[in-house]
Amino acid sequence: MKVSIGLAQFAPRLGSIQANLDHHLRTIEDAAAQGIELLVFPELSLTGYNLQDLVSEVAAHPTPDDPMFGPLLDASRATNIDLVVGFVEEDRRHRFYISQAYLSEGKTLHVHHKVYLPTYTMFDEGRFFAWGDEVRAFETRFGRVGMLICEDFWHASPPYLLWLDGADLLLFASASPGRGLDEQERLGSARWVELVNQAYASMFTNYVVHCNRVGFEGGFNFWGGSTVADPNGEFLVHAPYLDEALVECTIDLNELHRTRSRLPLLRDERTGLMMRELSRILAEQPNGER
Repeated sequence: MKVSIGLAQFAPRLGSIQANLDHHLRTIEDAAAQGIELLVFPELSLTGYNLQDLVSEVAAHPTPDDPMFGPLLDASRATNIDLVVGFVEEDRRHRFYISQAYLSEGKTLHVHHKVYLPTYTMFDEGRFFAWGDEVRAFETRFGRVGMLICEDFWHASPPYLLWLDGADLLLFASASPGRGLDEQERLGSARWVELVNQAYASMFTNYVVHCNRVGFEGGFNFWGGSTVADPNGEFLVHAPYLDEALVECTIDLNELHRTRSRLPLLRDERTGLMMRELSRILAEQPNGER
């Protein structure tokens, strides 16, 4: 099966729900004209990133009666495009989560809550948001998929869990700001994210789709550079740095068969050993599970 994937790299307006929703709907129309079947937006694409005290004001529910999600669900049905969008979700106990929703044919198939909230250097997410507590793959018309948000894929365990849970397509969304320069005067943060994406693609013999935002917000400069990496760890497409773009890439899911036939890492993974050793490590730690 071949799937046309779109990376909707753009600069959301902080706290401006209607403006961001309008941008999503216009981009969906553009994607439909290009024959895109799966369209991925960045982290917090509907709200902007540096929300702080705006968190409760922009929270939404991924249901048809929500004024933000109703039009998106309608658009997914009308265009037959699966959508991955970033937003703030409020649960029934009034906890707020950095979230990514997968919409298909007018339905919300899955919502992922960001598991790791950075509180180092310039980041302060743990002050405003609750941690997610699940990492699960889910079924789509393109096969089994897993979603992670930014800091989640700086930790090895979430993509590993998705791999074991059957995900062949990993969808990463981020609001990654530019930090540092390497010896070629490239952004250091871009270099590290790209290396991580290629490593996961090759180690897990999966497709890794990463959509990062651009623009300036709250003193942050987001660098874009969205990519799709194939199961061999090679980039199939690379969006421009710093500029808005809708980039298309067609992947061939038959490549999963070809790669895993010659490199059976999934076949040989010893999950029982992993479980036993994790249990031992947790038991030996004085404070138990972190």
